[in-house]
Amino acid sequence: MFVPDEYREPVSGWMVDLIRKNPLALLVSNGDAESGPFATQLPVIKDPEMVEEWTPDLSGASLLGHMNRRNPHWAALEPGQVVLLTFAGPHAYVSPTVYQKSPAAPTWNFTSVHVRGVIEKIESPESTLEVVKSTVRSFEREMGTGWDMSESVDYFRSIAPGVGAFRIAVTGAEGMFKLSQEQEPHIRERVRDSFAQRQCSRHIETAKLMSDLP
Repeated sequence: MFVPDEYREPVSGWMVDLIRKNPLALLVSNGDAESGPFATQLPVIKDPEMVEEWTPDLSGASLLGHMNRRNPHWAALEPGQVVLLTFAGPHAYVSPTVYQKSPAAPTWNFTSVHVRGVIEKIESPESTLEVVKSTVRSFEREMGTGWDMSESVDYFRSIAPGVGAFRIAVTGAEGMFKLSQEQEPHIRERVRDSFAQRQCSRHIETAKLMSDLP
């Protein structure tokens, strides 16, 4: 994805929140000369054992994920290999009134966070099971309520042998956003600030909603 330099910035604030709340990411890694690069969308979550605060560029953070072992991508992943994770969203519609310029067209905007890191395969069956369970908890927390994890342990144990779990030690990250094709810097900054404020408000409202749940 091509993103001009003026739309790039260090990861911070609500971009970090995007990673924490988005349970899906695109894992991209290089294959060999015959296969070419691989790209797989899969569940990726923050390592529950990482309790310290993340650095502004996420270096030193740890992320967990898993995929089907029958996926050729899994076989192509080598320990110590550098990979890329892309988290996309949230999306937002920006009204022409924000531009304060006539005429102006409405704009669909997006953000994404590109995370670089070194991959390590998790070989322990019990650790793999914990990764799968933690991922499901993340989906449940963000997308639904009312599910009892204890009733599904046997099911998780039955599928764990076919799952390949991994940990990624993050070495750096970069946030990207698309605002518009506007060429005037002061207008582009106004749209960017409006977009950022809207996303911050959205996350605050979501957090309040989650805290109100029984």
